[in-house]
Amino acid sequence: MGLFVEKSYAAFFIVTVLIGGGSAFMTGRALARGWKSWGRLVFFIMLLGLAVRFLHWGLFLDATYESWRGVQGTLLSIQYYLADTAVLLAFAALGYRLQRVRQMTTQYRWLYKRTGPLSWRRREETSSPT
Repeated sequence: MGLFVEKSYAAFFIVTVLIGGGSAFMTGRALARGWKSWGRLVFFIMLLGLAVRFLHWGLFLDATYESWRGVQGTLLSIQYYLADTAVLLAFAALGYRLQRVRQMTTQYRWLYKRTGPLSWRRREETSSPT
């Protein structure tokens, strides 16, 4: 049907954006809260992309043994896996960054101040009068 959508726009929105995106957002927040790296975040989002791909296949496509084998099946489609995973990675990056900004500006408030919802900067040092 398209680059991102294989069966219907509603299925893509429900499974990838709502369910998968919400899970990816929470995964990003959890990994940032534990001070984990971006590499670990990408690894977990790739696994979540497999789960989302399976949900698309199992819920909205003809989930039979023959449908994942060969040319007609989309369970093992690299195109749709990469499309779903890209959307999930965007949600995960947003959750990760929001949590990291919150951490840096609350735990190290004497060093950093918030400059926006996704950024912070070092506080200016105040010089003592001499």
